Amino acid sequence: MHTTLINAAKAAFQSAFQSEPEHIFLSPGRINIIGEHVDYNDGYVLPAAIDKYICFAVKKQQDSETCTFFAADLNESFSFNISEKQSPVGQMWVNYLLGVVDAIQESGKTVGGLQIAFSSTIPMGSGLSSSAALECGFAYILNILFDLQFSKKEIALIGQKAEHTFAGVQCGIMDQFASVFGKENKVMMLDCNSLEHQYYDAQLNGYSLVLFDSCVKHTHLTSGYNDRRKDVEVGKEIIKSHYPGILNFRQVTEEILTELKEDMGDLAYKRCLYLVKEIKRVEEAVKALSENNPEYLGRLMTETHTGLSQEYEVSCNEIDFLVEEALKEESVLGARMMGGGFGGCSINLVKEDQADRISRNIEEKYRKAFGIDMKVYKINISEGIKEYTDNEFII
Repeated sequence: MHTTLINAAKAAFQSAFQSEPEHIFLSPGRINIIGEHVDYNDGYVLPAAIDKYICFAVKKQQDSETCTFFAADLNESFSFNISEKQSPVGQMWVNYLLGVVDAIQESGKTVGGLQIAFSSTIPMGSGLSSSAALECGFAYILNILFDLQFSKKEIALIGQKAEHTFAGVQCGIMDQFASVFGKENKVMMLDCNSLEHQYYDAQLNGYSLVLFDSCVKHTHLTSGYNDRRKDVEVGKEIIKSHYPGILNFRQVTEEILTELKEDMGDLAYKRCLYLVKEIKRVEEAVKALSENNPEYLGRLMTETHTGLSQEYEVSCNEIDFLVEEALKEESVLGARMMGGGFGGCSINLVKEDQADRISRNIEEKYRKAFGIDMKVYKINISEGIKEYTDNEFII
């Protein structure tokens, strides 16, 4: 189980540091069944950790304040003094790690030197939250090895803060929370305001979740993401000016938005309309799972894609094509864009015994349309961050 990845991380450590690692940690990526772009907008989300990981091979450096990372997949190294005040650097992958150290320093706790090599099976830029896995995996390692006594929730919040302050992306809490709190064969309904969460069995009755990676990532992801936040804030302020008692989007109805459409303008109206409808879809998706109704879940996923493409406008031609082609297949119950947008993956609810045929069919169509070889990821829902030792996981 994950032997190839673990061995790759160990070999990278041996090559970089000419010694053996003392600890192995696995930090998962995540999918989100439904609830896109509502994690920073008062909503509920339905994520799960998946069996694609960053594997960290780690050794403490006694009486040293130097932390050295070797990113095996990039063949890049970075060293810094872990006790000094940190600032962002030019290497983006490093900023996720420095941001974690900065957040821990601000909490008043101290850590020591480390040697870390890591390798990953989470495809970068595909909407599977490799950044959250990196941030939270590192925070988890520091918490365990230096006995910092952070709760799981605090580890997730440290990861989110690192992304805000050092990566410049004003993300919600979903990605980090899923990476830390994931449970095998369970999806999680997370209240992004209170951080209360509840697990549901991921019973899909002969269907499975398959990801189609468009292998494109348009450059306006970060700017587009932050622009959407500004659009939503415009709408929220107008809603509150007319309805002071409304505290969040869960209390907003489509009727209220229609009434205020002229004041909002088309752009803010469309963004807010998507959010109001998506929050309701998450609640309906939980009902679909609880009732073992994958057909209804699939319809909701498809409705989400329509909203992301036409109302929130974070899709792109390549992802729209993958979704449209998937939905032409009788054995596909639902499909949608997943992640921040402007590329990355679509998530598809596909009949298990038809998944290979459908994947090959869409691969061929996509290659003809765009000249790109897409990638297919069959995923299983897994545990959150864990330490691996002697062929066993410590959770």
